[in-house]
Amino acid sequence: MNLVNLEAVSHSYGPRPLLADVSLGIGAGDRVGVVGRNGGGKTTLVSVVAGRLKPHAGRVTHNRGLQVGSLSQGDDLDPARSVREIVLGGRAEHEWAGDARIREILAGLLGDVDLAARAGDLSGGERRRTALAGLLVGDHDLIVLDEPTNHLDIEAIDWLAGHLTTRGTALLVVTHDRWFLDAVSTRTWEVVDGAVERYEGGYAAYVLAKAERARVAAATEARRQNLMRKEIAWLRRGPPARTSKPKFRIEAAQALIADEPPARESVELVKFAAARLGRTVYDLEDVTLHAGGPGQGPPVLERATWRLGPGDRVGLIGVNGSGKSSLLRLLAGTVRPDSGRVVRGRTVRLAHLSQELTELDPARRVLETVEEVRKFVRVGKREWTASQLLERLGFRGEDQWKVVGDLSGGERRRLQLLRLLMDDPNVLLLDEPTNDLDIETLNELEDLLDGWPGTLVLVSHDRYFLERVCDRTVALLGDGGLSMLPGGVDAYLARRASGGALSARVATGEPAPAAAAARGALGAPADGPGLSAKQERELRKELTRLERRLDRLGDREAEIHASMAGAAADYDRLASLDAELKEVVAEKEAAETEWLEAADRLGG
Repeated sequence: MNLVNLEAVSHSYGPRPLLADVSLGIGAGDRVGVVGRNGGGKTTLVSVVAGRLKPHAGRVTHNRGLQVGSLSQGDDLDPARSVREIVLGGRAEHEWAGDARIREILAGLLGDVDLAARAGDLSGGERRRTALAGLLVGDHDLIVLDEPTNHLDIEAIDWLAGHLTTRGTALLVVTHDRWFLDAVSTRTWEVVDGAVERYEGGYAAYVLAKAERARVAAATEARRQNLMRKEIAWLRRGPPARTSKPKFRIEAAQALIADEPPARESVELVKFAAARLGRTVYDLEDVTLHAGGPGQGPPVLERATWRLGPGDRVGLIGVNGSGKSSLLRLLAGTVRPDSGRVVRGRTVRLAHLSQELTELDPARRVLETVEEVRKFVRVGKREWTASQLLERLGFRGEDQWKVVGDLSGGERRRLQLLRLLMDDPNVLLLDEPTNDLDIETLNELEDLLDGWPGTLVLVSHDRYFLERVCDRTVALLGDGGLSMLPGGVDAYLARRASGGALSARVATGEPAPAAAAARGALGAPADGPGLSAKQERELRKELTRLERRLDRLGDREAEIHASMAGAAADYDRLASLDAELKEVVAEKEAAETEWLEAADRLGG
């Protein structure tokens, strides 16, 4: 028996129907992910299911005694209440400290948050985690979450996915995080044109099933068109005695599923990038940087050296507060290092998308705002108009003539990103570009960036987007260095789980109150014996040495690819470069194996 049933439910805002005659149900243990375009009705659907919104028509029934816990996109935390009060309510310490589930939630979401802090003093990310922890601590039959991964870092998203899949509670979640959808969902609902299309499985299964549905629909339409063609031909033929038979032709419907698109042409893009940028993009030499200015705030870099070359596509990860945005500002030139040198190539044409929305003229139209930068831009081998790019990023038809002042935060974000791309940069610094973007727009943005020839540094908590767009992963682990992670996000999470990466709070010597409370309550067992301090120091030195070696090998590999692209007609030179490339790749693989073994020993 379903926990919640919707029967012929309809709801509209103004003349636009968001839900039209929708009937569906959620059973015990179901984990349903909800997808669709921004403004398409996802939040309306989950609000109706949760009982927060009464539909204009239809019937919604809940099982008797059903306990529903819900998290909306915004929070309504009382700024005067403490984190402890919001999350734990009136529970006595012995009560919550004796509950392993509550201790796990505190450690997983509030590891760096002081339980005594007032909600009004928390950052946006801390408020989000506090609201989420307060919900998860309760006992519910159905949990409804609207964009739960907003403001969460990669580690917290990974923890949340694991918690929800093992919890056993029915779940309804709206999210644009495709990795998270795949990790938690057993079913997917797509809200489109007032209807709810249902698919089995998570995001990957949904994409495959949707493609199959499109193929079947195309085949059905082709058969229908064939019958129509025969019918019209018969009508046109007229009586048998007629000698004049007008020719008639109806083209068959085009297939909706084209051939598989080519993978990103890395060598070709590096060649283009090298032509636009030369050999030097950014060289950081012995750089020290603090987040709050010289000697102020947590350290981001300490005597770090890093080279960013033409065509590099780097994903930058780390916990909230580790200094990712500060590093992007250093590259953008808006902050200066405490010490050391930042060498910037003379041909660098930079575009920096920060997390803050830049001021746009609220009285201008969307299309005018883009065309004032440039009317045409070349991305890869194709030239695009401002209107075509606007359409790709979700501004269709009349939306291009909206007044900027009427745009939502997500629409302003897309407009800001598009203005940057229209300026034809050769270096992109993107700080959380996926905020407030729906999945369809994310797909279009990924496709654009796939063919963009330049150097890219991306900060994002969207794991799917990060792995899709970037070729290399670099982490700020709280040790003052930039660590290359051959294993990508999985390697980063392993380092965090093993204690091989520090939060910004720990790096400055401050305690992690909630995590300490969760571990230490009622004499909870401390971590078991591990490596000696000397062994740990030696392993960390070895990891640092291997990371620098991998950086050098990665740089050399990129240089060889660029040389091969430039020597396409010189077969002897190509053969020599190919032999050298194989040696470098073999050496790099051996170094990666050593790094993984050392990381395992450190984590063990």
